[in-house]
Amino acid sequence: MISASARLLKLLSLLVDRPLWTCAELAERMAVTDRTVRRDVAKLRELGYAVESEPGPWGGYRLRAGSRVPPLILDDEEALAVAVGLREAALSGTLGGDQAALSALLKLRQVLPRRIADRLGEMDAAFVHTPRPDEPQITPGMLLELAAACRRGERARLSYRDWEGRATLRDVDPYRLVHTERRWYFVARDVARDQWRTFRADRVDRLQPTGLPVELVDPPDPAQLVSRSVATGPYPLSATVRLPLSMEQALRLIPSTVGSHRSEGPDVTIVDVGGPDADGLARYLLGLATPLRVLAPEAVRQALLRRTRELFESNGRNA
Repeated sequence: MISASARLLKLLSLLVDRPLWTCAELAERMAVTDRTVRRDVAKLRELGYAVESEPGPWGGYRLRAGSRVPPLILDDEEALAVAVGLREAALSGTLGGDQAALSALLKLRQVLPRRIADRLGEMDAAFVHTPRPDEPQITPGMLLELAAACRRGERARLSYRDWEGRATLRDVDPYRLVHTERRWYFVARDVARDQWRTFRADRVDRLQPTGLPVELVDPPDPAQLVSRSVATGPYPLSATVRLPLSMEQALRLIPSTVGSHRSEGPDVTIVDVGGPDADGLARYLLGLATPLRVLAPEAVRQALLRRTRELFESNGRNA
């Protein structure tokens, strides 16, 4: 359960984001009872926030039109400390919610006085984030630029290097930033191909706004798109297998950075796994040491059967 102060901040954030909320909607979003919502609204009013209520089935709560949220007053050193802390939280994921930290940092930098923003830029240039050995380097400035593009809702021109290092230039409709255990991914619609794509953020050289507003129609689940792309995108072949395991058990066996998962019931999970060839996928599947069924392609199923027979015959001869 979150603390009362954190709950008040959450309530205030919701009231700022939308003109009107019913009590039931607020209770659902905050995972509390209607009574708690009413009590928290009363507390906000005591603190000086102009929260109005409208009776009736279509009524609810809202901040009074024209009212301002009391500002948070920070001196120069405090503002720098908060910005640096948010930046490190976004890069490291230490708070468990690096997307929220990045969003907060973006909002803070937009309202910082020029003298503080300049000092923060100097610190960004001087500080070095040390990644894990297999983690690519990415600058906080690029993360903020990509986050801002997702918030603006307008088409952008993307300068990007693919996995072979080839430079490409394409128009995209930005949507979301997704962070996995290893790196950041930029999810956007490739305009020329009319496809939703994932781009490794560390391979983005530049993102230039075009000023053309776009309305995204039926966007995908960004986390699932990244998971599927990471699991099968870099490989020339992928296999689909059925595991007699729950989603939780399947994720422990095959992590989301290796396979793309979907549930087919409480004890059945379908997983797409990428590999270099049919034999390589067969070796990986045998190494899982668990019952499974290869649904596709046939080449992987035959390779798995061949390796299983070889293993059986080898152990039979040595018995």
